[in-house]
Amino acid sequence: MQRTTRSLLSLLFLCALVLASFSATAQDTPASSQTPAMEESATPKKPSPDEEQPTLLSQVNGAIFSVLFFDVAFGAFEIEQIKPDGTPVLSDDGTPKMQTVPVPFLVTILSLGAIFFTFYHGFINIRGFRHAIDVVRGKYDKEEDAGEISHFRALTSALSATVGLGNIAGVALAIQTGGPGAVLWMMLLSIFGMTAKFNSCSLAQMYRQVNDDGSISGGPMYYIDLGLKNKGTLIAGLGKVLAIMYAFMVMGAAVGGGNMFQANQTVEAFTSSFGLGNNAGHAIGIIMACAVAVVILGGIKRIGAATSKIVPAMCGLYILASLIVILTSLSEIPHAIQLIFTMAFTSNAAFGGVVGVIIRGITRAAFSNEAGLGSAAIAHAAAKTDEPIREGMVAMLGPCIDTILICLMTSLVIIVTGTWSDPALVAQGGNIGVTLTTESFRTVLPWFPTVLTVCIGLFAYSTMISWCYYGERGWIYLLDHFGKGVGQKTLSIYRLTFVFFVYLGAISSLKDVLDFSDAMILSMAFPNIIGSLFLVREVRRKLDDYWSRHCNDS
Repeated sequence: MQRTTRSLLSLLFLCALVLASFSATAQDTPASSQTPAMEESATPKKPSPDEEQPTLLSQVNGAIFSVLFFDVAFGAFEIEQIKPDGTPVLSDDGTPKMQTVPVPFLVTILSLGAIFFTFYHGFINIRGFRHAIDVVRGKYDKEEDAGEISHFRALTSALSATVGLGNIAGVALAIQTGGPGAVLWMMLLSIFGMTAKFNSCSLAQMYRQVNDDGSISGGPMYYIDLGLKNKGTLIAGLGKVLAIMYAFMVMGAAVGGGNMFQANQTVEAFTSSFGLGNNAGHAIGIIMACAVAVVILGGIKRIGAATSKIVPAMCGLYILASLIVILTSLSEIPHAIQLIFTMAFTSNAAFGGVVGVIIRGITRAAFSNEAGLGSAAIAHAAAKTDEPIREGMVAMLGPCIDTILICLMTSLVIIVTGTWSDPALVAQGGNIGVTLTTESFRTVLPWFPTVLTVCIGLFAYSTMISWCYYGERGWIYLLDHFGKGVGQKTLSIYRLTFVFFVYLGAISSLKDVLDFSDAMILSMAFPNIIGSLFLVREVRRKLDDYWSRHCNDS
C-alpha cells in the first residue's frame, strides 16, 4: 500500500509540474470567455490592462485548451476575413486580410479514431444495427446473467448523460457558426461514432470488475489498466498512467460539466422563462439537490430505473414538438435538405469555408453524443450480459438516437422556420445557442418555449444523475489503490459531495471551475482512444466469434 501511495503521489506531482509548465507558457494566452465545449472556434485573447488579470486556474484552463485545440494543420487553411455585412476586411495596402481556419487536435483524434474503428470492425455499425435493436427489445435478456441492469436501462442511463443541452443549444450553435451545411458533417461523424462507442462499451464489459457488494465497476480506467497489464512492462506502465489520468478527468467532469453547469443552466432557464427573482436559485438548487440525492443514493439500479422513464418521455416530447413544427412547414423540407447538402461544401468565408464548416459539424457531433470519450462505457459496463459484444452493439445505438435522430430534428426545426438566417437574431451576435432553438419553436408553437424550459430541467436532471455514476466509478478506481474495497466503502462521501455541488452550481457563477470541468470532459478522449487502440484486436476477435454464433443468419 505504501508503494502504491508513493506512486500515486509521484504521478500527481508529475501532473502538477506538467500543468505548471503549461500555465507558464499560457501567461499571454488566457482562456477565452467561451469554453471549447460551448464554442470550439473561440480564440484566447490577451486581456487589456483594464481587464481583470487571469487567475491561476484560468491559465491552466487556457493551457489545456491550447493543447486540445492546437492546429494540426499548422495554418495550412486560410480564408479571407469578412465583416458582418459580408464585405471583405482590407489591410492597409488594400488587399484582403486572411484568417487561419484551424483543424483542432482533439477533433482530429476523435474523428480519425472513430473512422479507424469503423473500418477495422468491418462497419459493424451498419451490419449489426438490426441485431442491436433486437437486443434492446430484450430478445436476448437473461435474468441469471451477471450485471445490475438490463440492456435497455444501460442504454437509457448512457443516453441520459448525452441527450440534453447539446441537442438543444449545441445544434443551434453548429448552424450559427457553420451554417446548415454543418448538419451533414454532424450526421456523418455520428455514423462513425457509433463504432467508437461499440468498441469502448465492448471493452467495458470485457474488463469490468465485480465489487464486494455485488455492484459493477467498469469503464475506460478499468479496461485500459487491466487490458494493458499483461502487454509488457512499458505498455503496462503506460496503461496505469492513462487509467489514473482518465479517473481524475471523469471525476472532475462529473462534478463540473455533468453537475454544476447543468444546475446553473436550469436555474437560468427557469428564472428567465417564468420571471423568477434572483433568489430563486437557492430554492431551485435545494429542490434539484434533493431530487438527485433520492436517485443517486440508490446506485445504478435506481439510476437505470429513473432514466428508463425520464429519457424516453423527454425524447418523445421533444421529437413530437419537432415533428409538429416540421410538418407545418412541410413545403420547406426539400429546400432545407438542399441547403444542408449544398452548404456542406460552401466557400462562404462567414462560415470558415469548407474546412470551417466541416470542423464545426464534426466538433458539435463529438460533443453531442460523446462518442470516443468513453463515458457511456461506464454505464454499459453494468448491463446484465455474458456477451461483451452484445452490449457494444446496444451502445452503438446511442449516437444514432442522440445525433442522427434528435439533433437532426432540431436542425430541421431551425432551418425550415428560417430563424437560422433571421436578421434580428443574427444581429444579436455572440453564441445565442438555445435562444435560436427556442425562437424557432416559438414561430409555430408560441407556448412551447415554456415546455422547452421544463425539458431543459429534465435533460439537466437526467444528465446529473448519470454523470454522478460516472464520477463515482472513477472514485472507486482511485481509492481502491489504497486497499481493496476502500472506494466502495467511502462512496457515500463522494455522493454527498456531489449533491452539495448541485446546490452550489445552482447559486454560483464559477466560470473558471466550469471551464476546467469542460477541459476534463474533452481530455477524456485522449487516454480512452490511445488505450483502446492497444486493445482493438481483442475486440475484433470477440466480435468475429460472436457474429459467427448469433448473427450469420441475421
